[in-house]
Amino acid sequence: MSLDNRHIHTVSELNANIKSLLEEKFPFIWISGEISNFRIPGSGHFYFTLKDKNSQINCVMFRGQNRNLKFDLNDGLNITGLGRISLYEPRGSYQILFEYLEPKGIGSLQLAFEQLKERLASEGLFDEKYKQPLPFLPKKVSLITSPTGAVAHDIIKIINRRFSNMHIEIVPVRVQGENADREIVSGLKLVNIRNDADVIIVARGGGSLEDLQVFNSENVARAIFSSKIPVISAVGHQTDFTISDFVADLRVPTPSAAAELVVPLKYELKRKCIEIASNLKTKCRQNIEKKRYILDEISKRLADPRRKLYDLRLKTDDLTARMIKIFLSNIYYKSEQFKWWTDRLYSNNPLSYIDYINNKLEINKDNLLRIFSIYLNRQQLNLKEYKGRLFALSPTSILKRGYSITRTIPDADVVKDAHKVSLGQNLEVILAKGSLIVNARKITNSS
Repeated sequence: MSLDNRHIHTVSELNANIKSLLEEKFPFIWISGEISNFRIPGSGHFYFTLKDKNSQINCVMFRGQNRNLKFDLNDGLNITGLGRISLYEPRGSYQILFEYLEPKGIGSLQLAFEQLKERLASEGLFDEKYKQPLPFLPKKVSLITSPTGAVAHDIIKIINRRFSNMHIEIVPVRVQGENADREIVSGLKLVNIRNDADVIIVARGGGSLEDLQVFNSENVARAIFSSKIPVISAVGHQTDFTISDFVADLRVPTPSAAAELVVPLKYELKRKCIEIASNLKTKCRQNIEKKRYILDEISKRLADPRRKLYDLRLKTDDLTARMIKIFLSNIYYKSEQFKWWTDRLYSNNPLSYIDYINNKLEINKDNLLRIFSIYLNRQQLNLKEYKGRLFALSPTSILKRGYSITRTIPDADVVKDAHKVSLGQNLEVILAKGSLIVNARKITNSS
């Protein structure tokens, strides 16, 4: 082949050809391996690496496909998936675009069940401390189930057999299929908003894991956990377990068992009431007989009350006489004491002492005024003397004799030495009346 006839591929052309070959050769393939480097960017697409013991390949599952997964992907999970091989031309790397994934060795629904169970358990939704006790005898039972199924008829039949005239409310919902979980959640919220039921039964008959999937919904589980009214989970048969069973306040093996547990037997309650009433009558009768016997025994030991009253009357008369005697004696003693104090008070009449004190007060007042007047005159003379001295020493008086005070600007320091003034420096000269701003033109040294 000559050099002029050769075909030179560009990188883009080569990648495009390789992409066409890969997509034509492998339109859809099944592949299995272990997930690693799993990540979810802001776009919501799944990016991961699928590997086995000897090799690995990049994989992508777009958001439109991964939203249908029933389980969560994570590193280390072995999966089997259906996808197509594609080449990402800008980088020249090939990858698998998955359309469908399922866990290897375990069903997707079972894996989703285990993952949700583990997550809710770690949040504490299954803890016994959150379980509410069931009422002994509810006034109203709300039944959330399909109104057309045999479950609703069986529960109503059993409850009516055990306790006739029990108020039963059916909240009709779908228990299977699309949007069934939303209807169950709405039913739970409606019953809690109305808040007139004492217990809620969430029920459906048995079925496969797919049939019971709605009761493995996270939304249903959280709605049951949030219910302020106790919830009984009666889903499937005895061997069936759902997430709702773990979250509910009570799990029963069958819907019929829920009907057996939610209300007691009316005839048994009647029998117990009759038995309790009979026992109460017997106990009351025995107690009355016992009290009557005790009263008879005490009556035999009691003396004639009239005799007791006579003795008490004599004692009262004696105590009254003694009290009057003591009272009169006390009055006489207090009267004598009052007379003695009155005589002493008259002999020490305070009016004479008050006159004496008033006279002494007047004398002291006159002396005080005289002393104060003398002291005031003396202080006024001293004040005049000090005032004259102060005026003689005042800088104002000195200024009036023709002297002045020179200060620097702006520090206002008094100038005492000509050497501390610079030529051309502005100075303030304070006179007796007003001040001058002067400029130092010449500095003369003193001898």
